[in-house]
Amino acid sequence: MIEWFDDLKIGMRFKSEAVTVSKEDIIRFASEYDPQPFHLDEEAAKKTILGGLAASGWHTAAIAMRLAANSRPFGPHPLFGAGVDDLRWLKPVRPGDTIHLEGEVVELVPSRTKPHGVARVKWTAYNQHGEAVYTFNPIAIVPSQPK
Repeated sequence: MIEWFDDLKIGMRFKSEAVTVSKEDIIRFASEYDPQPFHLDEEAAKKTILGGLAASGWHTAAIAMRLAANSRPFGPHPLFGAGVDDLRWLKPVRPGDTIHLEGEVVELVPSRTKPHGVARVKWTAYNQHGEAVYTFNPIAIVPSQPK
């Protein structure tokens, strides 16, 4: 069981549950946070480079964050971050798509002066066809075991 930074190892893998994204979810999120035609209106979206209604990239990011938090890669500790690198939207997320997240620990840097370390997990979100739709690499701060 992972409880502390010291329990993490390079190459460890995590996999989340899956969530299905509905048309209503896409429109609700976009109405509040990213009100662009290709997120709000099916007919208008058909006339764009997306070719149809698609979730906002920020909606996809929010879904991925929820899936990462629910997978609890750092045991009882919350996902506390200092930033994100390599954030990419690779494919549109469409109504009815089922998304899950997979992660791999790619870097571990213990702090020399603080009671924590920095863990880098490369996360990739996949749709129901196994196609990567989103990737991000957060800079996570994970507590070290008390001495």
